[in-house]
Amino acid sequence: MSDFTNTLARFAAGPVSTSRQARIVTSLSVLDWLAVGRAGVDEPVSQTVRALVLDEGGTMQAHLFGGGAAPLRGAALVNGTVSHALDYDDTHFAHIGHPSVAILPAALALGEWDDRILVDVLEAALVGMEVSIRVGLWLGRDHYQAGFHQTATAGAFGAAVAAGRVLRFDVDQMRKVLGLSATRAAGLKAQFGTMGKPYNAGLAASAGVEAALLIAKGFDPNVEAMEGPYGFGATHQGQNDTQTALDRLGEDWLFESVSHKFHACCHGLHAALEAARTLDIAEPEVAEITVKTHPRWMSVCNQISPTTGLGAKFSYRTVIAMQALGYDTALPVSYSEKTCADPRLISLRDRVTVEADETLSETQAHLILLRRDGARKEASHDLLTPMPLSEREDRVRGKAAKLIGGDEADSIWSMLRTGGRARDLAALLAD
Repeated sequence: MSDFTNTLARFAAGPVSTSRQARIVTSLSVLDWLAVGRAGVDEPVSQTVRALVLDEGGTMQAHLFGGGAAPLRGAALVNGTVSHALDYDDTHFAHIGHPSVAILPAALALGEWDDRILVDVLEAALVGMEVSIRVGLWLGRDHYQAGFHQTATAGAFGAAVAAGRVLRFDVDQMRKVLGLSATRAAGLKAQFGTMGKPYNAGLAASAGVEAALLIAKGFDPNVEAMEGPYGFGATHQGQNDTQTALDRLGEDWLFESVSHKFHACCHGLHAALEAARTLDIAEPEVAEITVKTHPRWMSVCNQISPTTGLGAKFSYRTVIAMQALGYDTALPVSYSEKTCADPRLISLRDRVTVEADETLSETQAHLILLRRDGARKEASHDLLTPMPLSEREDRVRGKAAKLIGGDEADSIWSMLRTGGRARDLAALLAD
């Protein structure tokens, strides 16, 4: 038995000692996931996948974003896709993926169906998200650079583990669910910019649910299919970095460092927007702004003069101008053709220069503001800088309030912190 699979299985099935911070961050991610999922139900990809699953019919086992219910695999597919439709969900930079959208739909669907208490489902989700991050580290950047979408690939393993934990799998069953997931995990970066990207998250959630249900019914796969010459890692250009992936597993919770999005745009723009917040940029004062960023982002989110809301989400010049003009970059509706056509924005955008800086990491940005009075201000931000838990809570809850309303966000947060049953939380997927 391979050490990596065996160690993951023991961790996934065994008792865990979770830190207070890990539990709170998990609850914040669930609130964030619910908010962005409910906000994303009208997106075309959400409507398309919902229609497919609802048209198929079947036993109504778990609730869906937008209303209605479906069989477990279909519910996971819909809820994973819908919650990633706006690309506004949490990100973990260590494994280059979005943990919540792959794992939470699987954990909640099984938790609702099995009538589990919410605290058990949250713990299962945390373990699953931690496993997805550890698998992502094991696969490494080579896997991502080869074209695989780790939200989908590493996420499928995490979703299967979370589902298995809800179903009270023992170590042997966890080995099997990891082995079976190796033949189901899939997703390509080639889908970025299309409906296929959020669909990848739904695929991971659905695959995890399917694998767990099959193992629960006695399915017997190759338990070593993650590793070996024909295993998932070898065939998907994984780096097999077992040492990094397993370092202090069960002692340190890497999920604690997940990054929540506070701006409804490409994550590559967030460090610059956070730096701009500290400068308190206001349009009448601006003569020039220079944004320095890692070279990688120059081809991803440096559209010069976008005319659409989608284009604005990938434009340093536009989002910095939006922020200076008072547009709320946390609201998806702020990104529109009307915003891009605002003469004030066009004027200010033309005073923003974007430069590549190889001394910066992918999570860093540096801003230089030259004011009309001649004053010069500078600010930097790194998305990996730890955020105080109280500030993180304030900002996630504030984001949720903007997306679904303050009373609803407060009600969900209260349930997450005080407990209840999974079915009670699942019922809130529809507004």
